[in-house]
Amino acid sequence: MKALSVKEVFTAVKGKLLNSDENKMIFNVSTDTRNIAEGDLFIPLKGDNFDGHKFIESAFDKGAVCVLSQILLDTSKPYILVDDTKKALADLAEYYRGLFDIPVVAITGSAGKTTTKDIVYSVLKQKYNTIKTEGNFNNEIGVPLTIFRIDETTEVAVIEMGMNHFNEIHRLCKMGRPNAVIITNIGYSHIENLGNREGILKAKCEIFDFLEEGGIKILNGDDDMLSTLRNKETNTCFYTTMTDIYGSEDFYADEIKENGIDGISCQIHKGSEKFYVNIQIPGKHMVLNALSAAAAGYYFGLDFNQIKKGIESFEPTKMRMDIIKTDKYTIINDVYNANPVSMKAGIDVLSNANLRKVCIIGDMFELGDFAPKLHFEVGEYAAKKHIDVIICIGEISLNMYNGALKQAELAKMSTENIFYFKSQEEFFEKIDNILKKGDIILIKASRGMKFEKTIEKIKR
Repeated sequence: MKALSVKEVFTAVKGKLLNSDENKMIFNVSTDTRNIAEGDLFIPLKGDNFDGHKFIESAFDKGAVCVLSQILLDTSKPYILVDDTKKALADLAEYYRGLFDIPVVAITGSAGKTTTKDIVYSVLKQKYNTIKTEGNFNNEIGVPLTIFRIDETTEVAVIEMGMNHFNEIHRLCKMGRPNAVIITNIGYSHIENLGNREGILKAKCEIFDFLEEGGIKILNGDDDMLSTLRNKETNTCFYTTMTDIYGSEDFYADEIKENGIDGISCQIHKGSEKFYVNIQIPGKHMVLNALSAAAAGYYFGLDFNQIKKGIESFEPTKMRMDIIKTDKYTIINDVYNANPVSMKAGIDVLSNANLRKVCIIGDMFELGDFAPKLHFEVGEYAAKKHIDVIICIGEISLNMYNGALKQAELAKMSTENIFYFKSQEEFFEKIDNILKKGDIILIKASRGMKFEKTIEKIKR
């Protein structure tokens, strides 16, 4: 982070400075006292079940130069009084972003945004000093903290943007001021708050609200919702597809070859130019992620050799299609998160394996009234893809189990290897009777299910 004076901070957040010299310098911003270091600004946040103001003294003890507070403090130590610390965090991030004349790539979508972010970062770093969102720091706390990681050496920032409600991405883009935006797809995530897919499209398109003049839009042309935006765009726009339907201005892939759990290969085209890539993560959805990264690289002036190297060498975020091989099993660890689109993509990957195929799948959250139907459809899909063993875990996943049973019965398939457990612990009691040496096992559910416990149980 570039150092800021206390004066810059209280001016940016429109706060009142108390007990401090305005010329003191701040070298980092933190919202977590566990990470406070000498010279930091501590911003305590208040939620329904926590209040960071309780840790202000701890922040001072660890060397914080100053803190923000939305309550009057009985202290002689330096602080800035503000109306709302969360809004102040956003205001300070917006000010800080304005100090740097560098491009920002903003990425959103119902599924695939984290992996796309990782590939875009890997491509752009072939030419530029690039930073990216770490982990799941894609919300109104994580995005500002990513922005504060920009410094004088940064040439490009790749920022993932998530949301649960309308206007969230609008606020994130107000901070980030992107020069390039990518939308991976429009699925069903957070549909309980947004009403329908049209609402999700509207919320995702807030990413255009602060797109800098002359910026680029990169959209999934195979998505039925995003494709409706074609010819309605004022900015330059690249569409990515797995068929040559849009012409020379866009990016498409052909000669797609699935290589089992070792990845997928394809040829990427832009006009008359083309190049072949091997993507280390399996699944056809990875082709579209790679196409988005290729389009971003092209826009930022990389040649195709640099783009190819970036795609082929990217490192995915932990717990995203992470292949783990033990003495007994091959595990596809995809427990980072789940929604209906990514769940079916994971099942597609598993279905291409040449071993006995097992999926351990669990509840997908934030689907509202659509949850029973969408879980049922995932169960149906697993049975249609001839997964050998289907294990559904979680209260909502009873619908998944019923979907798999119905499809198996319709297809006159055996149902003896379709299982339902209300909890992981119930499954653990039967695990030795279900799994067999040599199985390849997909494990996937929403983050809140904490399916890493199942990963560790199977590894042991």
